[in-house]
Amino acid sequence: MLRLTTAGESHGPALVAIVTGLPAGLMLERDAIDADLRRRQQGYGRSPRQQLEHDEVEVLAGLRHGRTLGTPLALVVRNRDHANWAWGMSPWAPDGEPEGKGTKPVTLPRPGHADFAGAQKFGLEDVRDALERASARQTAVAVAAGAVAKTLLGEVGIEVRGEARPEAGADEAEVDEARAELDTLGGVVEVRAEGVPPGFGSYATNDERLDARLASALMGIQAVKGVEIGEGFELAGLRGSEAHDEIVRDERGVHRTTNRAGGIEGGVSNGEEIVVRAAMKPLPTLMQPLASVDLETGEPGEALVERSDVSAVEALAVVAEAAVAFELARAAREKFGGDALGDLVAAHKAYVERIDWQPR
Repeated sequence: MLRLTTAGESHGPALVAIVTGLPAGLMLERDAIDADLRRRQQGYGRSPRQQLEHDEVEVLAGLRHGRTLGTPLALVVRNRDHANWAWGMSPWAPDGEPEGKGTKPVTLPRPGHADFAGAQKFGLEDVRDALERASARQTAVAVAAGAVAKTLLGEVGIEVRGEARPEAGADEAEVDEARAELDTLGGVVEVRAEGVPPGFGSYATNDERLDARLASALMGIQAVKGVEIGEGFELAGLRGSEAHDEIVRDERGVHRTTNRAGGIEGGVSNGEEIVVRAAMKPLPTLMQPLASVDLETGEPGEALVERSDVSAVEALAVVAEAAVAFELARAAREKFGGDALGDLVAAHKAYVERIDWQPR
């Protein structure tokens, strides 16, 4: 079973990912992982932090000379801005006088963020104890893990790519206008996966359904408030005769004439392209803050103002791509198994030959 566990705070020393269940013999390229980390930091409307920090991956375990060992893979992405937060975000009780950033307790939670709910849940007096982990900064190491998953998928001919939907996002003029008005924007991203054979996921139980798993992976990303598979919400307004993908047989073999289902039927991939979309709400950190209540005094006030993006839709596309890739890699590992990469590739080859399936 392929699994991902991450740790780390936004302004702490580093972000960490532990990936277990990778087969031995998978060749990883550091430049490819770093390229995805750079993609996550790009996009019009990002904050100055993206110019301040240039994310790079480090590997502490599970890799030798670029080849996976079949043991847990430990990935690290350093927070270069931590030097300015060394006292405020010290893992241990700091010595000396407070200095730098993060030295004062945060007691004015931001509407739309995890600040208030986190403080209530964990009994926190300083909201920073919640917001540091809830921050989307932790997606950096998830993107690194997603790059590893994409490499694994590439071995069985699966390609995953994400992009912002221009008709649903903000163009540069809208970003400039929102920035001038001290506001933020949201948008929609789309992820497509080609080469996924029929048979990933299962209808046997709810938690095995591939559509449910992909929806969960995307909804687990910060600021995502809606997910659809294929034509999703549009299908709700159609008749059944208009909504479903007819099955035909031709020189390609058996396939669908359309792909309104987004490549998944009954919780199982059907051999067509996987298509998923995620809707991102406007970011909750505003330079012109919304009303809040001071958790220490009970008095009304204005929410915390902390460095923020105006728009991060293009970054979300990269994070969503990584999330979908990792979930599909999990499904591939479940389907084909194998302690060594060659075992997995051979099992995939035998399976697609048995079902007489070829990708588009």
